[in-house]
Amino acid sequence: MQKARRQMSESMILAVLLTLAGGFQDAYSYNCRGHVFANAQTGNIVLLGQNAAMGSWGNCLRYLFPLLAFMGGVFLAELVRYRYTRLHRLHWRQIVLALEILLLAAAGLMPPSLDTLSNVLLSFACAMQVNSFPKFRGYPCATTMCIGNMRSGTQSLSQYLLNRDPQLLRRCLHYYELIAIFAVGAAIGAVCSIRLGALSIWIPAGLLLIGLLIMFIQEEASPQA
Repeated sequence: MQKARRQMSESMILAVLLTLAGGFQDAYSYNCRGHVFANAQTGNIVLLGQNAAMGSWGNCLRYLFPLLAFMGGVFLAELVRYRYTRLHRLHWRQIVLALEILLLAAAGLMPPSLDTLSNVLLSFACAMQVNSFPKFRGYPCATTMCIGNMRSGTQSLSQYLLNRDPQLLRRCLHYYELIAIFAVGAAIGAVCSIRLGALSIWIPAGLLLIGLLIMFIQEEASPQA
């Protein structure tokens, strides 16, 4: 008999920290950084199209740069995974999380005149997070947006009502739990960003730092033959 060991990168405690940070970042970028969404790139695409239709090309850049940064963040996260997936003492996701913390800390130092650059850093960090932490408790989900979680949770609920499979109910509650946590993070982010200003982004950076430290804990799974 030997015990399988797994990273804490799929644990629920880490999911809570990342989701709180994700909700906070969206509220922060909207309230403190010119009504741009750090995480909800669909909203940025809508606002980009609206400003393009109105001929407001300067405002288009406010939304275009975060979109490009998001794609860049996904690219870098994949590069880190490819280059460092064989490390023994450090998990590649820890590298990604450390980079994200640095980006959030830097974004908080940007003055209002550099809101666009701050949003670029935030979107880049968001993309790294969503690409590197795609599931928790074995369920595919997102910690920086809710629409996919809403779809999966409601789909599981409808299937549970039809089949009465307890596993489907657990899956449904998992998704709705993450949605509620995201809303709490957004509420905290709204209050803190309005009252504390630009440096309030260091609060989710602190949450991610706690998550990074937690990832150094190896959780023992049940014995396997």
